Amino acid sequence: MLNGFDKVNDHDEDFDEYLESVLDSKNRKVYTVVVMNRKQEDVRIVVGKYRHAWIVGNDSVEKAVEKMAEIFIKVFVNGGKEEGSIRGEFMPVGADGKVVLSFSLLNSDPHDWVYDWDFKELDEILLAPVVDALRPVADISVESQVLYHTPKSSYSYWDDTQGSYIFSTKDLPFFVNSNEWHLDTSTAAGGRSKVLHFVLYVPSAKECPLKLQLPNGEISMTNGFISPMWGGIIVWDPPACVENFQMQHLSRHKISSEDLKMISEVFMGQLRQLFGLKSESLYIGGFATSVLLTSDKGFAEWELDVLSRHHTCFNLLQCGTTLGSLSRLVQSLPRMIIMDEIGKQVKYSLEAAKLSLGNVSLGYSDASAVSSRKARALAEDAFYHPSMMSVSYYSFEHCFAVYSPFFLPVSLHVLLAVMREWKRYKVENRKYLAWKVKVQVE
Repeated sequence: MLNGFDKVNDHDEDFDEYLESVLDSKNRKVYTVVVMNRKQEDVRIVVGKYRHAWIVGNDSVEKAVEKMAEIFIKVFVNGGKEEGSIRGEFMPVGADGKVVLSFSLLNSDPHDWVYDWDFKELDEILLAPVVDALRPVADISVESQVLYHTPKSSYSYWDDTQGSYIFSTKDLPFFVNSNEWHLDTSTAAGGRSKVLHFVLYVPSAKECPLKLQLPNGEISMTNGFISPMWGGIIVWDPPACVENFQMQHLSRHKISSEDLKMISEVFMGQLRQLFGLKSESLYIGGFATSVLLTSDKGFAEWELDVLSRHHTCFNLLQCGTTLGSLSRLVQSLPRMIIMDEIGKQVKYSLEAAKLSLGNVSLGYSDASAVSSRKARALAEDAFYHPSMMSVSYYSFEHCFAVYSPFFLPVSLHVLLAVMREWKRYKVENRKYLAWKVKVQVE
C-alpha cells in the first residue's frame, strides 16, 4: 500500500517522481507495474521515465494481468517494437564502439540569406544529456559545421492550396546532393567509427517555404525525415520566407533560441528512431494504449536498458563471428606468422566477453554493454591487424605473378642445361656399355 495514494490525481510527471522516490528503481534496477483500482470508465496506462508504470481504472483481475504482461514484455523488454529479435546492425554504432554526431547547417543560396546558429546552446539543450545517457552504449563525440551553396538535388513544385513549395516522400532518396554537400569532413569518416549526419537545410528564396508532403497528402509537422544508418534532415523555412526577401539580401541572421529548441526536439526524435526507439509518446498495444513519459535526457531509464541489452547481444554475436572468421583464416594459411599482439587481443576479447556475460546474469546492463563493446572492438582489432591483412591478401597466385618474371628466365636456362646434360649422359652411357661388352668378348 503506497502512502500518498491521492498523488495519482496530480500530473503524470509528479506521480512518476513520487513512485521513483518510493520504489528507487534507478538504483535497485527493478521493474514495477502498479495497479490502482479506481471507479472510472476508462483504464489509463502510463509508463514512466524510470523503470515503473501504473494502471488506473476499474478493471478485472484477468484484464489487469494481461495489460501488465504486455507492459513487461512489449515495452520493458522489447522497447515497444513488435519483434523481439535482432536483425542486422540495428544501432548505428561503429565497430570500435564510437559514434560521431555531425551537425551541419546548410544555406542553400547565400545570395538570398545567410543563417548561423549558436551550436553551443544546441549542445547544452540536446547533446550533453544524450552523450551522458548513451555513454554505456557508445562513445559519442559531437562536431558541427556551416556550409554554403548547398542546393538539394530533388525536385519541388508550387502548390496553391498549401501556399508553399512541395516535395514528396518519393523525392527523399534524391534530396541529398552528394556533389555539393561536403558532409564527410570528420576525421572518423575514414575509420571504423560510425558517423551520423544531422542536417538543417535552409532553402533558397526560389523554393521557400518548402514543405514535406506525406503519402496521405498531409504536410509533415516536423518537416524532416531520416535515412537509416545515415542520419536525419530537417527543412527549416526562415522567417524571411513570409517577408520581402529583397530587404534581407546578403544579410546575416542567427536562428532564434525558440526555433533552435524546436529543432533540437526534432533532432532528438530522429536520433531515437535511428537507435530503434519510438519518436512518439504513445504505445498502441494489443490490450490498451499506453502513454510514454519523455525524459529530459531524451531516453527513459527502461529505454536505456533496452538499448544496453540489445547492444550487448549484438556485440557478443559480432565478437564471436569475428573471432570465428579469424580462426578459420589462420587455419587456411598455415604459413601465416601470428604476432604476440594478436594473441593478446584475442585473449582480452574473450575475457571481456566472459565478463559481459557475467554482468548480464547479475542484471548489470550498463556494465555488460561496456564490456561487450570492448570485446567486439578487440576482436575487430585482431582481425584487421596490419600483419594479418598483409598475409591474408598475399595469396599463392599473387606470389606466382610477382616472382615468375624473375625466376622464369633463369629456370628456362637451367631446364635446357639439364636436358643437355641428360642427353650427354645417355650418349656416354651407351659408349660405356659398348666398351664393357667388347672387353668381356675379348
